[in-house]
Amino acid sequence: MRKLGINGWIGLLLMLVISVVSFYPFYSMIIMSTYESNELYTGIKLLPSSYLAENWNSLFSIDFLAYYKNSLIVSISTTVLGVLVSAAAGFAFGKYEFRFKNLLFVLLLGTMMIPMQFGIVAFVLEMRWFGWLNTMLPLIIPPAANAFGVFWMTQFARSSIPSEVLESGRIDGCGETGLFFRIVLPFLRPAFVTLGLLFFLWSWNSFFVPLIVLNDDSLYTIPLGIRALAGQFRADNAAQILGLTLGTIPVLLFFSIFSKNLIEGLASSAVKG
Repeated sequence: MRKLGINGWIGLLLMLVISVVSFYPFYSMIIMSTYESNELYTGIKLLPSSYLAENWNSLFSIDFLAYYKNSLIVSISTTVLGVLVSAAAGFAFGKYEFRFKNLLFVLLLGTMMIPMQFGIVAFVLEMRWFGWLNTMLPLIIPPAANAFGVFWMTQFARSSIPSEVLESGRIDGCGETGLFFRIVLPFLRPAFVTLGLLFFLWSWNSFFVPLIVLNDDSLYTIPLGIRALAGQFRADNAAQILGLTLGTIPVLLFFSIFSKNLIEGLASSAVKG
């Protein structure tokens, strides 16, 4: 085992401090979920209390499992659809030549500067015209067309997919659809995982759009469901924190399973971009 020098120990100590600082908010959230709401304002809590069962009962007095299921359906559907749409559009912008390509790409990037709130009225009217209000479709279909996702995949497709490989596929008789699924998607796998995690996080944490388009509480996602614990005169903050703690489990699992691919995708993008 190699001995650490003074610089090595300083680096190790620095990483330890950063790890503790990064982990403390998550630890604090778990600890606070074991307290009664009024006790949360009496100082910093470092040790667990005995109120977890009451918070658990309060949380599951609402239909929390249904909200969990709705969040999973919406987030997984949005992630799969969004990554495929972004990959197809990124492949088109990255490897094809067509009229007004640069202008369309600039306009696409320009849409990232417009906040969602700016067009919310038009969005609601459009969803009503489609007959999608009070369904899950506004939470799945529109977010799948994401400008950042297209930009991310375009950059990756330009640098990662050799044009010679595509030409070889065409010479062998592979159609454009076959090229996309058989050749392009394997090349984009690292970018897939990174973008998939971002889509999942965006969809899982989304609050504003579900609040606008959903009226039926059986369709609520976790952020809206947790809000139901806030009454007119009193909010059960401890139960809400317990709900947030349980809500982080899928994100942690997703990150744990695909962390290697996520880092690989970010590193590849940084080097090639």
